[in-house]
Amino acid sequence: MTAYFIQAFIYLCAAVIAVPLAKRLGLGSVLGYLIAGVIIGPVIGLVGSETNTLQHFAEFGVVMMLFLVGLELEPRMLWDMRNKLIGLGGLQIGLTTLVITAGGLYFGLVWSVALTVGLIFALSSTAIVLQTFSEKDLSKTEGGKNAFSVLLFQDIAVIPMLALIPLLALPELIEKAQSIAGQAAEHHEELSLVAGLPGWAYGIVLLLSIAIVVVGGHYLSRPLFRYVANSGLREIFTATALMLVIGIAALMSLVGLSPALGTFLAGVVLANSEFRHELESNIEPFKGLLLGLFFITVGAGIDFNVLASNIGPVLGLTAGVMLIKALVLFALAFIFKIKNSDRWLFALSLAQAGEFGFVLLSYTVQNHVIPSDLAQMLSLVVALSMFLTPGLFIFFDKVILPKYEHSENDREADEITEKGTVIIAGIGRFGQLVNRFLRANKIDTVVLDHQISQVENLKKINVKSFYGDATRPDLLHTAGIENAAMIVIAIDNNERAVELTKYVKHTYPKVKIFARAFDRGHHFELKHAGADFIISETYHSALELGKEALISLGVHPFKAEQKKATLRELELCYKDSLYEMWKANSEDSKYSTHFRDLFIELETAIAKAMKSERFDEQAKVERGWTPPPKGYEKQFSDSDEGAS
Repeated sequence: MTAYFIQAFIYLCAAVIAVPLAKRLGLGSVLGYLIAGVIIGPVIGLVGSETNTLQHFAEFGVVMMLFLVGLELEPRMLWDMRNKLIGLGGLQIGLTTLVITAGGLYFGLVWSVALTVGLIFALSSTAIVLQTFSEKDLSKTEGGKNAFSVLLFQDIAVIPMLALIPLLALPELIEKAQSIAGQAAEHHEELSLVAGLPGWAYGIVLLLSIAIVVVGGHYLSRPLFRYVANSGLREIFTATALMLVIGIAALMSLVGLSPALGTFLAGVVLANSEFRHELESNIEPFKGLLLGLFFITVGAGIDFNVLASNIGPVLGLTAGVMLIKALVLFALAFIFKIKNSDRWLFALSLAQAGEFGFVLLSYTVQNHVIPSDLAQMLSLVVALSMFLTPGLFIFFDKVILPKYEHSENDREADEITEKGTVIIAGIGRFGQLVNRFLRANKIDTVVLDHQISQVENLKKINVKSFYGDATRPDLLHTAGIENAAMIVIAIDNNERAVELTKYVKHTYPKVKIFARAFDRGHHFELKHAGADFIISETYHSALELGKEALISLGVHPFKAEQKKATLRELELCYKDSLYEMWKANSEDSKYSTHFRDLFIELETAIAKAMKSERFDEQAKVERGWTPPPKGYEKQFSDSDEGAS
């Protein structure tokens, strides 16, 4: 027992140290687990013979991962993404598998082995790519969206791969395994419900097992989860979720199917269940821990002797696989019209092999498809390609992205052929709404934006805009700033917005300046620069949400509106005082203390006003509002109760 405690402490300690450090360095958690395994295994030698046994247990984390993937795949979402899923994802898997299989045949591999290797290397690392996209804010780019579609298709494709691989088993490997198993122990056979059954009976059992998972998951799981949820014991719900996953995995194993296939189907069936999010929150910690343990065992199981003796082939295979995948992805980016830097992001982000490669390699050895010595070398290729992935993202950030940004910035500004009463600088989400409102009221506008992608996107929806930097005096002159009545400044860069305000106020004092502020400090800077009207981008929406929150919590709509109006009134009363203090003390080290004290005074005044009874008095003079009659709130609540 003591030995188990020590080994568990070593694995957990390695994860706690290595994973946060790897994430801080931008390497991602998966690489952190792999590095931790390498350090405690081949480098230091703290773990050894128990690694393979532990890896079989940790593989259950992959089963849980596929269950969660199934939970995310609502049929409607899959249908909406069908073009990119089947087209882009299907072509990526098919073409990559075809090219790598052809390469394997060229180097003398048996066709079944070559095909299996092609399938394994066609997959990319979902964990590394999605985490890096999130950290670098690339998920909403065109390249990021298309990469996600391919990763999603790859995750789904793992299921048929798990079903196909056992059919590719090599007879000589099966005979060798049977000989070793017979010599080792005859009475350690795995439990099976299909051993000795004829083919037709085996097929019926398989269909019945899948039907049990699908029908049972749809009709029996909901009453079960309602019964458990009514107990109010969270740990019992967790136990039920684990029981469901483990039970389905056991059933699939008993009939000779992949446990991952069964849990994936169960996840898809439960994707529309009202208990879906509760299931995710209960399974996620176990999945994450077991997957982390799996990756640690992979790192600990890397044989550096194999790497040393095959350093040339391993490096060559790694470079070849990454180059082939990048070229296939780049070609698909052309076909599907992914443009500019997004094309490079799409190709480079998916060029590595993925974590499922370790799973499939282990699975192929268990099912006698690939010899263990070849599987060890291929595991090194998968691991090395994942280690190199952060370098590809750095290459994209430092080399590719600046090149395209530079080319866009070097592009000549559009020839402005229109004049307008209002010039709008910046056509993001804020500027678009202002422009739409003014245009709807027959006000002519001239829209300028320095991001070519934004201008091109607006052209697709017939919104006229011009590419160019609104802070350039010559461009403002061409846009007709001398004869304009107003300029709306809605550019995202705070400093450039302030500088533009200063320039327009000094050079064209008759032009009204309406500006969007990012926060209170930016508001004061714009006011100091000479803006005539400033609005904080989230101020009114936050007040409106607060009012609706009060109504939802039982406050009468009239009173909620009055409370919102009171808050605005008091903010306006104190706004000039806050600005004068900011202007007078912005260079003073005690500025923040003074500012904080004034805010405390403001909050106290708001609290007093909210407690006062002046709302009913104000209602008599507020235009558009009529106070509720006496007893209305009681009638209102009674009618609500009756309706419910």
